[in-house]
Amino acid sequence: MKDRTVFVIDDDEAVRGALTFLLDAAGYAVESFASAITFLNSYNTSRRGCMLLDVRMPQMTGLELQHELIARDWRIPTIFITGHGTVPIAIAAMKAGAFDFIEKPLRDDALLESVARALGSEEATREERLRVAMLRNRAALLTAREREVFQLVATGEPSKVIARRLGISFRTVGLHRAHILEKMQARTASELIRAAILLEQENC
Repeated sequence: MKDRTVFVIDDDEAVRGALTFLLDAAGYAVESFASAITFLNSYNTSRRGCMLLDVRMPQMTGLELQHELIARDWRIPTIFITGHGTVPIAIAAMKAGAFDFIEKPLRDDALLESVARALGSEEATREERLRVAMLRNRAALLTAREREVFQLVATGEPSKVIARRLGISFRTVGLHRAHILEKMQARTASELIRAAILLEQENC
């Protein structure tokens, strides 16, 4: 787990110390910050991991930090630490994209379980982003006509319909499909459709 870091952001020094000790003992790399602004000024987006974030902090609250991360398109799973009276804020944060929230007093088992799930989510998200980037690079190799055929194949249109809609021969559609399969490194039309869906979702 040392290749991924749990970033602890809390203005309470005692809480930071306790969380750092717990997470380090569990085998995680840990970095702690006394404020959201300090974290923003030092975070490198190439770093992998998740974030344990206090809801109430001076200067910039946890929710304000989350909104800033979203605005910057910095994708890191966020677990909010919330006390009595701030649960509604944590729920609002989850609706805005936070991964989880944990109520004080913190239970070690619940916190470690949430961190493990957040890091698993981060790994899955990272793999999907790498896959989309790879598909985007492959799609860039398609000619303008191949892109047209690709889009129609992705909607499930048969070759005869594609030929009629584009005003080309059935044989030409077949050649384009073969080139598209090769360039996209797909074996079947279903793989092409899944690739098209991923690319479309990324552009939404």
